[in-house]
Amino acid sequence: MAFVVTSNCQRCRFTDCVDVCPVDCFHADADMLYIDPEECIDCGACVPECPVEAIFDETQLPDSQREWVALNKDRSTKLPVINKTQEPLATAAARKKELGF
Repeated sequence: MAFVVTSNCQRCRFTDCVDVCPVDCFHADADMLYIDPEECIDCGACVPECPVEAIFDETQLPDSQREWVALNKDRSTKLPVINKTQEPLATAAARKKELGF
């Protein structure tokens, strides 16, 4: 099992989760983050750090977000590792508000 980044990360890309990750399992594109399930050690340290609740344990993933398991697996292998905090996207504050956080 692994943790999965879901649609709440889109247009946010907060990287608080990256700072607490003990391994290099996070990858990023211009819109969001993804977790490589082969690198994730299932520690869960990232979950409480996400200000938009975008990260779930794969076993507790809502059915509406199930597609993100395959998306994380596929996209993480094609994108660069991110292991240092970066500024969130310019759209992050508005997106966070839109999501109700």
